[in-house]
Amino acid sequence: MFKNRKDAGEKLAQALERYRAEDPLVLAIPRGGVEVGLQVSRRLGVDFSLIIARKLPFPDNPEAGFGAIAENGSTFIFENASYWLAGETIEQIKQEQIAEIERRVNALRGGNPLPAIAGRTVILIDDGIAMGSTMRAAIELCRKRKAGKVVVAVPVAGKEVADAIAKEADKVVVLEIPVYFRAVAQAYENWYDVSDEEVLDLLRERIREKELNNHDFDQSGPGT
Repeated sequence: MFKNRKDAGEKLAQALERYRAEDPLVLAIPRGGVEVGLQVSRRLGVDFSLIIARKLPFPDNPEAGFGAIAENGSTFIFENASYWLAGETIEQIKQEQIAEIERRVNALRGGNPLPAIAGRTVILIDDGIAMGSTMRAAIELCRKRKAGKVVVAVPVAGKEVADAIAKEADKVVVLEIPVYFRAVAQAYENWYDVSDEEVLDLLRERIREKELNNHDFDQSGPGT
């Protein structure tokens, strides 16, 4: 059980210490994965950014999804989705999520492109994995961008989905795999939906930290 996303990120960072030497790029899936990913990047002292992927929700049950799409168009759809929804409905939902992805890229990443991925170890982070579709879409994006290694790291996931994602990633790190997994929220004492504004506050805090650290280095660097 984790107190909150900050606590989960600190514990996840400890489990990822072995990757520090590879100078990885930490990519968090917003919005819930941002604080977890920031804790990891902060403690490992490595690069951080956001990777935008969105669940493709059922029209009559938005909490459930039949797949996901990433910001480069990489798409994962469960095999039996065509039995549940007509092709034109699937395409309409994809277009709606593409619009939301564009909004999030602009709102949360300032419209900036993803950092270069080719040849790097990429650590994909979320606050947990439920069905796993958004994480699979993110993995596909990283493969298309020629990542050197793709590591999926989350505080909690179900065993079945963790095993499935392990077949697509180079390594999967999951801190807790509950015997009776129902939802990501069950692993957190304090669980709530994260807003855009909270994500932006976290990112601004990270920028201030880096600026302060750089200032401290300048003041006490070589020759002083």
